[in-house]
Amino acid sequence: MSKNRTRTGTATRIRARIRTEAGVRRGLRREAPSTVGLLADPEDFAAMRGYRSFAFEDHREYLGHVDALLKSLAAEGIHTTVTLFDPEEYAHYCAETGLDPDTPEARTRFTAEPAGAGAGLPYAGQPIGELIPLLVEEAVRQATWEYATLLLAGLGRCAECGEDIGRACFEQAGRVLRQLLAGAGPGHHHLVCSVPAEEEHLVAVLHADTGDAQAPPGSPPRLHDRDGADFRTVLAAGLAPGTTGGLVLRSSGGGLPDRVHGWRLAHGTLVPLSAAEVFNAYCTDADTGEPVAPEPDVEYCPGYRIDIPHPHH
Repeated sequence: MSKNRTRTGTATRIRARIRTEAGVRRGLRREAPSTVGLLADPEDFAAMRGYRSFAFEDHREYLGHVDALLKSLAAEGIHTTVTLFDPEEYAHYCAETGLDPDTPEARTRFTAEPAGAGAGLPYAGQPIGELIPLLVEEAVRQATWEYATLLLAGLGRCAECGEDIGRACFEQAGRVLRQLLAGAGPGHHHLVCSVPAEEEHLVAVLHADTGDAQAPPGSPPRLHDRDGADFRTVLAAGLAPGTTGGLVLRSSGGGLPDRVHGWRLAHGTLVPLSAAEVFNAYCTDADTGEPVAPEPDVEYCPGYRIDIPHPHH
């Protein structure tokens, strides 16, 4: 066998091995998830421009680069989570950890660790202009849930029976939700719970379907928003001692006009509103107090009775 043929065979085997190893690395790369921190707000972007290592000067141009990055990661089959990057939280994180905030390494660590994870969404190929509102909505939802959870945790225990009042309110909220959906009947239901709090106004939304013809008889309602825990937490805060709030339920389906019912949260239970009160609440701008024209094909109905045990706390 000639030396040339030997060298050719060796080179072929080396190239094959390189291609195999490259393929293995690409496969591993696809199994390594990625997290991208996004500066969605121009003010947050301006705050990061104070670091010399931050290479971008124009927010719109920056968003275009992030959009291209997300598309390239998706093209490689890499699962990517997008989170909102908070410059204030970042500065606090670097101060606590002793990291130099003016380095890409510090920004990477902040984004990857729980301190910077914040509210995140899996990237599903949507344009950056559609992704930003979804991220902001998710951040508001998470902040609302966290604040409501803190309110419930701060209620302590009942002086008479020792029961955890926050847990009792959460369980009460579950019973309320089941009765609300049972009383609404078959169809698609949109619930909004609003609870004024000391530091911010809590609002939670829930979508649910009941009476699905394809579901087995007696099946529980199908909740569209996780398991309804966020909604139950805010509702529980509204059922807590000394708090107030309101709840509106809009139902559609069955070839009937949409029906809107309403309740007032008071003394740990739901007080049904009259049809006129529901109309006034639904047809008034919450920010300005100005009247809003009623929607066509919508019936404004009184709230129905929610028969639940009255809390003793």
